[in-house]
Amino acid sequence: MSIKVYNPTTNARRNMSVTDYSGLSKVAPEKSLLETVSNNAGRNSYGRITVRHRGGQNRRKYRVIDFKRDKFDVDATVKTLEYDPNRSAHIALLEYNDGEKRYILAPDGLKVGDIVEAGPGADIKPGNALPLANIPTGTIVHNVELYPGRGGQLARAAGNAAQLMAKEGIYALLRLPSGELRNVPVGCMATVGQVGNLDHENVKIGKAGRTRHMGIRPTVRGSVMNPCDHPHGGGEGKSPIGRPGPVTPWGKPALGYKTRAKKNRSDKLIVKRRNGK
Repeated sequence: MSIKVYNPTTNARRNMSVTDYSGLSKVAPEKSLLETVSNNAGRNSYGRITVRHRGGQNRRKYRVIDFKRDKFDVDATVKTLEYDPNRSAHIALLEYNDGEKRYILAPDGLKVGDIVEAGPGADIKPGNALPLANIPTGTIVHNVELYPGRGGQLARAAGNAAQLMAKEGIYALLRLPSGELRNVPVGCMATVGQVGNLDHENVKIGKAGRTRHMGIRPTVRGSVMNPCDHPHGGGEGKSPIGRPGPVTPWGKPALGYKTRAKKNRSDKLIVKRRNGK
């Protein structure tokens, strides 16, 4: 996919670009794989805002994606490549030989009419899913499971991919998009190839209205608030924050504050963290 850049006909158009969707199939999504998704605008079950700056997005339906790829040894034909409003990656509609239809994440290079398969005996080509034990070392993969049978959790965003570095015993060593080296059980499924829509990171929003359509509301800086509203607020004119470092509205450190559990059971599986330590 390429990027479509607009001519500067207005101030907003001057810095706007969008993904070129000409390579996608211009068809309606598969109705049997659609579900309603509610917009809670950042509110929990009590109606209280727990995530700020959310709400007001366009209505959309959720596409049920097959992250597990548990239909083994049955060939499937790629019927369409479609846009998914719920994620940065594009999706592909598969129709299996027995008539069942499923959506999967569309890897880079997948085309309409291609044949894909899942299972230990599948070929090593984009779109095929295999256990890590059956994938050669050095292969680029995506949609990788953390636990066998749970479904893919790693490397699912547009342009992302993990690399299988080594296999030893019951674990396979993966290099994740963040640079982290992590052991994953060899029984976990992974899909060969890199997630498509590689140019997603190069899209320029261009105007505030597009972020509103995505459900992101405006963010007000703490330094322009009053002291009663934010720790950074107050002072005459443009004042410094008056603290060793920036904090949240509730006084927690905003930069470098570690939120990972101190004794996480998966710590032993991380060989090298993304920050190099």
